[in-house]
Parts: sequence; structure tokens; C-alpha cells
Amino acid sequence: MFLGGRDGWHGGSDNPDKRRVGLAEISFHVLGSCQTSASPQGGNRAKPDGMDFWRSRLRDARNKKLPRRSYSIYRKMPEGDGDPEGLQMKVVEAEGPGTTRGGEKAGDTAQCPWKDRWKALVCLVLVGLLVFIVAFLLGYVLSRGSSCMVCGDYLAVVNDESPPEAEDGQRGAPLYWADLREMFQKYLNEEKIEGTIRMMSESPHPPGSPRLDALSRHVLSAFGSYGLDHSWTDSHYVGLQRPDRLRPNFLQWVDTNGVVVEKLPLEDPEVYCPYSASGTVTGGLVFANYGRREDFAALKQHGVNPQGHLVIVRIGEISYAEKVANAEASQAKGVLIYPDPADVPQDPRKLGLSPNTSIYGHVHMGAGDPYSPGFPSFNHTQFPPIQSSGLPSIPAHPVSANVAARLLRQLTGPTAPQTWKGRLPDVPYRLGPGGPDFQLQLGVQNQKQSVMINNIFGCIEGRFEPDHYVIVGAQRDSLGPGAARSGVGTALLLELARTFTAMVRNGFQLRRSLLFASWDAGDFGSVGSTEWLEGYLTMLHLKAAAYISLDNVVLGDDKFFAKTSPALVGLIESIIKQVDSPSRSGQSIFGQVTEQGQRWETEVIRPLPMDSSAFAFTSFGGVPAVEFSFAEDSRRYPFLNTMADTYDNLNRALYGRLPAVAKTVAEVVGHLLIKLTHDHLLPLDYWCYGDVLLEHIARFNEYTALLKSRGLTLQWMYSARGDYMRAADKLRKDIYSSEEQNERLLRMYNVRIMRVEFYFLSQYVAVTETPFRHILHGRGGHTVKALLEHVSLLREAPQSFNEVLFRRQLAFVTWTLQGAANALSGDVWNIDNNF
Repeated sequence: MFLGGRDGWHGGSDNPDKRRVGLAEISFHVLGSCQTSASPQGGNRAKPDGMDFWRSRLRDARNKKLPRRSYSIYRKMPEGDGDPEGLQMKVVEAEGPGTTRGGEKAGDTAQCPWKDRWKALVCLVLVGLLVFIVAFLLGYVLSRGSSCMVCGDYLAVVNDESPPEAEDGQRGAPLYWADLREMFQKYLNEEKIEGTIRMMSESPHPPGSPRLDALSRHVLSAFGSYGLDHSWTDSHYVGLQRPDRLRPNFLQWVDTNGVVVEKLPLEDPEVYCPYSASGTVTGGLVFANYGRREDFAALKQHGVNPQGHLVIVRIGEISYAEKVANAEASQAKGVLIYPDPADVPQDPRKLGLSPNTSIYGHVHMGAGDPYSPGFPSFNHTQFPPIQSSGLPSIPAHPVSANVAARLLRQLTGPTAPQTWKGRLPDVPYRLGPGGPDFQLQLGVQNQKQSVMINNIFGCIEGRFEPDHYVIVGAQRDSLGPGAARSGVGTALLLELARTFTAMVRNGFQLRRSLLFASWDAGDFGSVGSTEWLEGYLTMLHLKAAAYISLDNVVLGDDKFFAKTSPALVGLIESIIKQVDSPSRSGQSIFGQVTEQGQRWETEVIRPLPMDSSAFAFTSFGGVPAVEFSFAEDSRRYPFLNTMADTYDNLNRALYGRLPAVAKTVAEVVGHLLIKLTHDHLLPLDYWCYGDVLLEHIARFNEYTALLKSRGLTLQWMYSARGDYMRAADKLRKDIYSSEEQNERLLRMYNVRIMRVEFYFLSQYVAVTETPFRHILHGRGGHTVKALLEHVSLLREAPQSFNEVLFRRQLAFVTWTLQGAANALSGDVWNIDNNF
């Protein structure tokens, strides 16, 4: 650093001989002594005592008694002596006061004033202070600039108040929420959706078929052509069940000697119940309505015992797997499942199901490959042969309405309750069993096959949290043409992938990664998606923020449903207020469902069904999930899971508006994905579980006195719920009081919010035996529902109440809730357990 005039040197003279005075000379003025005297002769000589002092200092320095300091001093010297510019450098070794300039022999000089010395000192201090302040401010501005670049320019919450700023060189004007919506609408293409649905539903494409292989290549190629950051295939070898063509399944009446009296047609040999037990069973026939637990309880109240008989049940209310599991629990021998005209329209002239058509569905009480429960199906030969506990031990088969009518006309016994009566023609709807002369015989000969399935993925990487994923997925396979089952979902998946990549190319910046997944073997119980979940179970809750299912999204256009985890309810409400209804011009979906004064949650929100891939993500993987669906208000789409599920039939059911309705679903899902992938703070409602828990726990209040009479209490469970509420409140206050631009805090809060759903997975049950471990949405004796059912026995059947089992179930629920509260709190040293 040089101080001085315009040339950067001391002084401003144009004469080079007078310009060059070094830093050492300036320092010499400040640090050296100014004690000189004036000689009579006008010479400059140092006082003798001063010279003696420096001679002694120099001698000590040579003898290494004092430290030596070198100052480079440029001074004017006579020209010559090899110095063309008359400039020589001398090194003076000096320290402390009394140092003379350049080692000159000083004569008597005038003493310099103390005022000059302090002026120089103050000047140097002020200059140093000024340099420090400038450097500090410069560093602060630079650090804030980089911080703002990270936290402000690109991570702004997507809302109407604050826009995400544009990236230098990529975007011009800031993008507001309205801008992002407009951009999404601009690139979303209705014609492309329609074309993909047509292509996907041309013919059946079950897992392992050449047709599905061709569709898989198309999806993978599409992901590559859109310019996604990554696209790949994940393969598994899974055990699937197929009908044996050499030994077809059968249904017939036989007499007491086993002689066949009448063979009943099973119209389509390709329609069956995957994972049914194989074998032949014979017995009477009992009508069990929808096959729910309460239906079997009602049978017993009417004096009808299904034990040792076959049961026939209607489609609807619960899944095929639950119907068969309930029949097995009642010790029935087999199950027949039929579509009643009261549940499924069956007038072909009005776009109804043919009375000769049956509807397929799997009967595994679980998800994924049932021959490797809890483990990913990469190579079965490396694992011991085990089976899922959800596989039924009794055979099951679908039958048509015509076959069901012929069977039900043969029944005797009590008349069925009025609410059980359907619309089969000339059927009295009695409970059974059948007459004593004949028995029904069912033979199921399905065979297990090992099939390679392929899940296909495409990914757009997030900029700031690339290791956190928002997943959107759709089933790709179908035992039938699958227009509604898999065609619409796959079309929306591809169009969303294409639209979001176009948005990213034009300035939209994702904070988190967006993962598009095309699942295989969905018709067999979400096999593809569950096997992927099992492969990443130990880390999924650390990576996946939410899952959106596109299966069965368009079955009509009158009513809108969201089958979801509670954590997404608030976000869904805000989205449907901004998307127009496909059947009401100029009215939002929210406005449509509330126009008669209804509560929107009552009209829209539904629990996750067990036969949805979203169910496995939440109940098995601990990831918030949602499955959207448009349906008809008055008529159920009759062709789902049949060989008549074609593009033409689905489009006719929607009066030619299938592409428009599908585009509306894409808008709902697209807006949801924008919020989940872009907002600073994950828009997941962790607070809502306090209300959900209160709603569940309140049902126990009516049994408090009965428990107290036995010396039992639910206080521990109530306390755990209170701890969860306190932890949620603390987290909310911490978030509101923290700095919005602090990236480290943002990530920490997002991780804690993202794991809330996982906290409700019970750690006290084995995943291989009880895969759906969620205590609120799962299945098994560890759930709040199972505890409530057991406690209700105190009133309904006191002799069946088991105090040991009660204590075990209470411990499962209580400590899972307490663990969720502790984890959400985050401070191990600040947990208040009042047990």
C-alpha cells in the first residue's frame, strides 16, 4: 500500500528524482525518534549520545542479543556509481526510538515538534481504522449477497405476496405464483393426454406381456426425450398368479354324492382373483352382503353361520382382499364376488355393464409380492421360502350378475335385511344356506409364476434440497385394456413430466427433486411400488416428502374426492380453490362441493383405501400420500377392472369430455407439485395430527368408567397425545421466530416436518408380519382402531375382554405416540414424560 499523490508515491512532483520515497521512510517518521539538534555549521549530525546508542544496538544485533528489523529505504544519491537514475537502496537495521534516517551521520539538527509526530500517528491510526471498516463492510455485503442469492432469489415461498427472483442469465422478471400457474397452463397439452390414453388402452397389457414391454419402452423413451435429469429402470422378479389354461377354474352344483348336477359358466377365463388359494371346496351357500365384519356379525344375529359353507358377496364398500379375509375369519370355505346392479349399472343400452361380465380383483390382504413380505424381490433364491400372512387360505373367484342371480334364487333361510337387497331380477335375497339336496362346488387352479417387472423412473433434480423427493406415480399395467385403471394415470404422468421440464427450461426453479414413477404389476396389489418401497424402507422417510398417486383419477366428473393423509388436507383445500371444476364453468372445485352449504372436508376427504398404492406409501413407508379421483354422482363407472375398460367406454361415460376432465386433474396435481417442490417450508400440516389424535381418543371416553371398574386407565395415552401437541406447538413457534433466510434452519425444520408421518409407524411390530405399521391408518392389533375394538368388548361381550391383551395394545399405541412426540420435539434433554 502506497500513500501520497497522483502517481502513487510520496509527493506529487513531476521530477522522478524527487518523487520516490518508500514506505520505510514514512514509517521511519512515525516510529523513529525525532530528537536532533542544529549545528552551527548547518550540518545534520546526530548527538553523540544518540550515535553511541545505535552503535551499541547494532553491536547487540550482530551478537543476536536483540531482534533485527530491516527497512528498505529509497533515497536520493549522487548519480553514478552504477546507478543511472541516481537512486540507491540502503538497508538500515534499527529498532526503538532514536533511529535516524538512512543511517546518515547526523549533525546538529533542529528538534521536530511533538505535534507533527502525533499528527502522523493519528493519521496512520485513522487510515488503518478506515481500511478495517471498508474491508468489514465489503465482506459483510459479499456474504449477505451470497446468502440472499441462496435464500432470497431462488427460494422464495410461492405465494401472491413474494416472488421468486430470476436467476442471472436465465430469467428476466420475477415469477409470482400467478406466473407459475400461467406457465403451467401454457405448457400443459390436452391433446397429448388424449393421445396417450388411447395408445395405453388399445388392448390388455398384464405384467410380463409383450404389449406391456412395448409400452414400457415408450415411457422410458418419453422420459429421455423430455430432457429429464435422469431416467432409469428398476427391475424385480416377483411371484404372480395366473389361471392355468390346462386346468380352468370351475363352479358347479353337485348332489350329496358329489355328482355334478349343473355346471355354471365362468364367462371369461382371463378374469380371476389373483392370490386366491388353490383347491376345490364344496358346501352350502350363504349371502353376506358386502362381506364386511358387521355383515358377518348380522348373519350370526339372524342365526346363519357361514362356517363350512361358501359365501357370496357384493362388490363395493371394501376391497376384495378384506371381503375374503372376513369370510375366512368366519370359517367360510370359499368366496364368490359379484356386481349387483344396485352398485354397478348393468343396462348396456345406457352404458352399463353386461350381466354376463365379471370383475377381477386381487385378494392378498397386503401389498407387494406376497412371497417375499418385507423384502425387495431382487432374487428369491437368496431368501428362505416365506409367504405373506395376508394370503388367504380359502379359494375366491369373481362371477357375473347372471351367475349370481341363478345362485341366489336357490337360497332359503331368513330374508335378508332391507338394506342388503340389491336389484338382481327375480331374486328374493335370502340369507341361505341352500337347500339340502344340492351343494355348491368351487374349483380354483391358479398357478404361481415368477415374472420380471420393471418400474420406470424419471427425475428433475432440485437445486437446494436435491436429496429430498416429491414423488408422483401411476400404474402402467392392466389385466384388461385399462383406460381408467392405468391409461389416464400414465398419460397424466408423462404430460406432467413434459410440462415441468419445459417450465424448468424457461426459468422455474425447483427447490426439491421431482420423481416421476411408472409402476408395474399394480393390478396384483401395488406390487411394483411396494417392492421399491421395501428396497428403500430404511431411508425412505429421510428422502420422500410426499407421494401423489394418479391411479383411477377419472371415473366421472361430478364429484371430486381426495383420499389422503391428514398432513396434506390443508394444502389440498388451497389448491382446489384455484382450479376450475370440469363440470361447472367459472366455478372452482371448492365452490362446487360447497355450493349447498356443505363442509368441504365432508364432501371431498376420504381415508386412503387399502387397494391404492398411496396406502402403502403412508401405512408401510410413513410418507404422506394422496390419491385424487373424479367420479359420477349418480352412476358408478361400470367398466373398471373389466375387459370393457376401453377409451371409448370411458369417454362415453363422460359424454366425450374425458380429455378435459383429465386435464383438470393434471392442474390439481401440478399445482400441488409446484407448492411441494418449491416452497421454502414444506407445506405439510404436522399440527393436524393433534386434532386427529383427539378425534380418535375421544371415542374411548364412553368406556372410562368400565375400565376404571377393572382398575385400568387410558391416562398414559392421553398424556402422550398432550406431549405431541406441546412438541408441535414448540416447533411451530420455533419456525415463526426463526430467520426466514437461514438455509440451515430451513433444512432442519423441513426434515423434522417430513418425518412426522414416519413417527406414527409402530416400532414394536415386525414388518414381515404386520407391514402396515401406522397406528392410525394401518392394519393390525397395534393400531388405535384395534384398541378401540377391544375396549368396546367391555360393553358388548365382557367375557371376551382380555386384560393382558389390552395392556399390550395400550403399550403399543402409547409408546408409539410418545415416540412421535419425542421425535418431533427434537431435544432429548427437554422431554417431559409424566408417567
